[in-house]
Parts: sequence; structure tokens; C-alpha cells
Amino acid sequence: MELLTPGTGLIIWQTIIFLMLVILLSRFAWKPILNSLKERESSIQNALEAAEKARSEMARLQSDNEKLLKEAREERDKILREAREAANRMKDEAQDDARKSAERIVDDARAAIQIEKQAAMKEVRTQVALFSLDIAEKLMKKNLATDQAQKEQVEVFIKDLKLN
Repeated sequence: MELLTPGTGLIIWQTIIFLMLVILLSRFAWKPILNSLKERESSIQNALEAAEKARSEMARLQSDNEKLLKEAREERDKILREAREAANRMKDEAQDDARKSAERIVDDARAAIQIEKQAAMKEVRTQVALFSLDIAEKLMKKNLATDQAQKEQVEVFIKDLKLN
């Protein structure tokens, strides 16, 4: 049972230590803690006031921005109308000039295409003839490399002549 009930001496010493701790805390810790809490409270209050000022300034700036935006839109619409009118005039003039120029260019291009076509066809014919000769030469060299191959080729030619 002694383990469950503390002795009176222990209770007295604990009370003395508790009172000394309260005195020490009141002298050294509570004042700085209270001061820091007051500083924090004042800084929070200042921040709230600054936020309110910023909010009112933001509302004022937003209304100013809306006015400027409205004026800018009106100016933009006016400029766009004038630009469309000028663009339509320029477009009509440019279409006439472009049509004349295009007709002249197309005629010149057709003539140039015809000349180039004829030159290209002549070049293609020349190239095909050269390729055919090269291929025939290579085939003949390969097929007629030996005497036996030459004799067989002559016999094939003779058979073709008799059949046709």
C-alpha cells in the first residue's frame, strides 16, 4: 500500500519545486512570451490592414482597367472598320493588277513549259538509247564470254529467224 500513497515529505518537496518553477517562469519566461505574442498580434493586425488597403486599391485599379479596356475596344473597332474599308479598296485594285499579271505570267509559263518539254523529251530519248546500248553491251559480254555460249546464242538466233 505504501507504493500507492506518497509520503508527506515527497508532497512538500514537490510543492516547493513547483512554486520555484512558477516563480522562475514568471520572472524569465512569461514576459518574453507575452511580448512576442503582443508583437505577433500587432504584426497580424498590420498585415490585415495592409491586405484591406491592397484590396481596395485592387478594386480601384480594376475599375480603371475596365474603363481603359472599354476605350481600347472602341478604338480597336474604329481602327478595324477603317482598315477593312482600306483593305477592300486595295484588294480590288490588287485583284485587277494581279489578274493582268497572272495572265501574262501564265502565257509566258506555257511557252517556257513547251520549250522545256521538248528539250526534256529529247534528253530522255538520248538517255534511254544510251542505257539500252550499255545494257545490251553488258548482256552480250556476259552471255558471250565463252565459245560455247557464242555458239548457243547463234543457234537461238537461227531458230528465232526460222520461226518468225
